[in-house]
Parts: sequence; C-alpha cells; structure tokens
Amino acid sequence: MFIKSNILRSPHAFAKRNGGVSVKEHTKSLNLAFGRGDEDDVVLENLAIFAKSVGFDEESIVSHPQIHSDKIITVGAQNCGEGYFVREGVDGCDGYITRERGVTLGIKTADCVPILFEAEKNGEIIAVGATHAGWRGTVADIAGKCVERLCGELGADASGIRAAIGPCIHSCCYEVSSDVYDAVRENLGGEVAERFVTPSGKDGKYMCDLALINRELLIRRGVPAENIEIIEECTCCSPEKFFSHRYSSGLRGTMLNVIFIG
Repeated sequence: MFIKSNILRSPHAFAKRNGGVSVKEHTKSLNLAFGRGDEDDVVLENLAIFAKSVGFDEESIVSHPQIHSDKIITVGAQNCGEGYFVREGVDGCDGYITRERGVTLGIKTADCVPILFEAEKNGEIIAVGATHAGWRGTVADIAGKCVERLCGELGADASGIRAAIGPCIHSCCYEVSSDVYDAVRENLGGEVAERFVTPSGKDGKYMCDLALINRELLIRRGVPAENIEIIEECTCCSPEKFFSHRYSSGLRGTMLNVIFIG
C-alpha cells in the first residue's frame, strides 16, 4: 500500500495505488483524490484505509488543491481536514510546513515529485514539511524554499534537515520539449540544464530528471547530500504499482504522500 524512506525518522508514507476500494478501471484501487471519477465517499473510505495503515487520524490531514506553484503555507491544528473534509474556501498551494503534532501533511501525486522533509535539532524532530514539485514547481525551487521556510520560520538548521524524494516519473520516461529545458536554464542555471535535461535524440525533445534537479536544489540550500534520499521508483515504468499521468494519458487515480511528527 505504501513505501517508506530509509532516512526519515518521522512517521510517513508514499502511497502506491493498491489496497483501496475504488473499482473503476483507471482508479483501482487506492485513489486518494476527488475529481478523478470516484464518488466522494469512495475517496474518503480510501483515505480512512490508508490512514489506519500508516497510523494517523484521517481527519488530521491537510492537503489543499495543488496548483503547480512555489506556494508553501504554514499549517497547524486549525487546518486539519482541509482539502478532504473542509473544501470550501480552501486555497491552492503546493507545500506545507508545521511544528505541531497531530497535523498530517499530504501531497498528492501521479508522476510529479513528492518531497517529505523533517528537521532535527538537539536530537528532536522540531518540524516537518512536504512539497509537490512538477516541472514548474521544480523550476520555481519549491524544494529550496521549503528548506528556507523551515530554517527561517521554524528554527531549523539546514544541516539537520533530512529529505526523501518519493516515487515519481524519472528521466527514463519523462520526455519534455524545449520550453522545459529553457525554463530550467533560465531559472536554475545552465549547469543544471545541461546535467539533468538532456537531448532525447528527437528534434527539440529532452529527457528530464526532476528527482536529481530537486536533490541539487536541496544541496544548494545547505542540506547535506547524505541527508537526501531518492526512492528509485519510476511511476511511469510501473503502472501496476503507481498511478501515472504520463502512462495513462491523464486517465488515472492519484496517490497521497504524508508526513507528521510522531
């Protein structure tokens, strides 16, 4: 039902697509997002199943609509339920940080990069974070900005942050056009573009490695390389295990990736 990181100490999970109650062919079986074809009560039942398996209260989840931005919000107990049980007046964003216990941060993915963060100080986890990084969020450095917020707002040290990059589409499958290459080059620098967005052999096409770009951005912000894990699972290569927008041409369910302070 889910994959765990080897380096994070906080309770967390990167969901797979199996273990739920969705019966539609494209959402079988653990679809965890509204608007993909399942009835709302099916999605909420899947959330309850997932939450029980991982070990959190489903009503503690915070998972707003995602907008492919660099917007990160600080959340607390007052935000619990937003995105699932509270849907009216909930603005879109693509990242969260919190220092409060009893708050579960949730990032939804189906090829984009989920990154889960924890900040340790004096042997104690003082904060956690989560970001959703498609190519637009990656180019906007949402990962680096999460490190900046954890440090500047919640008192973390970059050297004490650990980050796990979860299952996502990898460069073996993520072919992009020159607009992505140009955006990476313009915003993150020529070296990053040359290393991680490489010609595919087709005219004007490139193979993009979002996971490695985000790892590079975390290192730039002072997170030690040894504190960063990339889970080497390509969502597009393994459609039997994961939902993949690219593989299914958009007809798919959605996974949820969570972290909270234990």
